[in-house]
Amino acid sequence: MGSVYSYATKAGERRYRILYRRPDNTQTSERGFTRKRDAEQRLAEVEVSKGRGEYIDPADSKATIAALGTAWLADHEHVMKPSAYRPLESAWRVHVEPKWGARNVGGIRHSEVQTWVSTLSKERSATTVLRVYGVLAGILDQAVQDRRLARNVARAVKLPRKAKALGRVYLTHEQVDQLAAASAHPALVLTLAYTGLRWGEATALRVRNADRERRRLFIEENAVLAGAVLHVGTPKTHEKRTVPYPAFLDLAIGELSDGKRGDALLFGDGAVHMRLPNSLKGWFSGAVKRCQSADSEFPRVTPHDLRHTAASLAISSGANVKAVQRMLGHASAAMTLDTYADLFDDDLDGVAAALDQARHSAIVARMLPPAQSVE
Repeated sequence: MGSVYSYATKAGERRYRILYRRPDNTQTSERGFTRKRDAEQRLAEVEVSKGRGEYIDPADSKATIAALGTAWLADHEHVMKPSAYRPLESAWRVHVEPKWGARNVGGIRHSEVQTWVSTLSKERSATTVLRVYGVLAGILDQAVQDRRLARNVARAVKLPRKAKALGRVYLTHEQVDQLAAASAHPALVLTLAYTGLRWGEATALRVRNADRERRRLFIEENAVLAGAVLHVGTPKTHEKRTVPYPAFLDLAIGELSDGKRGDALLFGDGAVHMRLPNSLKGWFSGAVKRCQSADSEFPRVTPHDLRHTAASLAISSGANVKAVQRMLGHASAAMTLDTYADLFDDDLDGVAAALDQARHSAIVARMLPPAQSVE
């Protein structure tokens, strides 16, 4: 057990300090208690926490958010793709470090975090607030794991909700053809709309990745722009996959491959990855505007909407959710269902109709007299 001692400050005021041993048997003390009862209560808390294996050394809780945050970011940089890491680094640099960097992790209060989140929500989008909050909460989570804190005071904070996303745009076969015909890169438009590849996956395809005999594309790389730097790495889920393409695309892929070496890029000049076109003045938006001029009902679409279109066309053609998941490279079929639940609404009607038909057939069969054998 520890002990409680009184002492006098330089101003002559009486204060109390506690003396106890840490779990590793080294001696330490805490001082500054104005009342003996407070010192005794703190000492009792220390002894209970030691008995439960929950003791937190006050010295460890004095580490600053700046020091821990730098280490936390470094750990994430090594395991995240550049496109995913960049928003975290920006959230830390712009919002978290200026506000909390100088604070000790043990001195942050739940109410302070709630006030910060509430104030930020008035100025920033829910997506930004959630990302920024996630950085601070992640740093404090690590502090808990390192036994600098007994609990994460940032958890259970009331957070803003993201606005429900607007309905996705799905092009018809006719609209895809119209867009491809108006585009400077028709083969790329058709490939995106009928394979569901992400932009970076399609533009990272090399000639050797196209198996024309089996009509398969081997997805091995992904080219993603993070800031002004293009990073080429593994696909988003870190897993390679094989995606089929329809027979009508074979001629276009053959023309793109002609005269190129196996390691040359399939789309573009073969040497430089095609960049995502400017959303306002790029070749893709120009093609969309030309389609809208010819057809006032033609929707406004982006290159990523062609990935949604591929899912829609595949499902409407009868593909099951597992096949669509593999085509799109989703981590699970559940993710595909969550993402494209609206596309499976018609399937629910089909299930009801099939059950009705099965029940009707079973009842009719039961009511019919047994077949008479003929001798």
